[in-house]
Amino acid sequence: MENKPKFIVIEGVDGAGKTTQIKKLAENLTARGKRVYITSEPTCKAPHDPTAVGSIIGDVLLGKIDMTPSGMAALFLADRILHNTDERVGIKAALERGEWVICDRYYYSSFAYQGKDTDIDWVIRQNLDCPDILRPDVCIFLDLAPALARARRDERETAQEIFERPEVKTSSIRDTFLSVFKKLDDNIKIIDADGTIDEVALRILAAVEE
Repeated sequence: MENKPKFIVIEGVDGAGKTTQIKKLAENLTARGKRVYITSEPTCKAPHDPTAVGSIIGDVLLGKIDMTPSGMAALFLADRILHNTDERVGIKAALERGEWVICDRYYYSSFAYQGKDTDIDWVIRQNLDCPDILRPDVCIFLDLAPALARARRDERETAQEIFERPEVKTSSIRDTFLSVFKKLDDNIKIIDADGTIDEVALRILAAVEE
């Protein structure tokens, strides 16, 4: 495995097991002598202070602020730019420090969640054409049957966000993810997320080592 730090994104529908697998990947990389920086989008969910925009997104996701899909896409874009460029908690700063970055969600989620309800090509262009937004070295998409993902999600006791409500069709979001991947030339690895924690972790590690 290379010494040069890499930027790894973990994606998937809610309930696919991203949080658990990010922790396992960080442990596996650390065991191989890598320094790891875990972050998240939106930044209100990151284990560090959110950007000013990230804090607003937190209220939007909880339904405290109404926002159109295009408006949400713009907010996520602004949060992503700050997330990349912030000197203290930014992705670029972590890579420059020699840390491997693992990010829970990235612009792929904007494409799938906001893109399905507005002009998806506009959302894609705004992100991929922005000079401040890095392209990941690899995106790991945890693919799980929508029914199983929803069952896992329903077991949580956390506050339900707008994209976790019963009326949101997980199958539609998954289909949008898979469809948009065909539009991109990014390095995307689709991983079967159905299995034990360790089984899925080994699949992810193999994709990263590749």
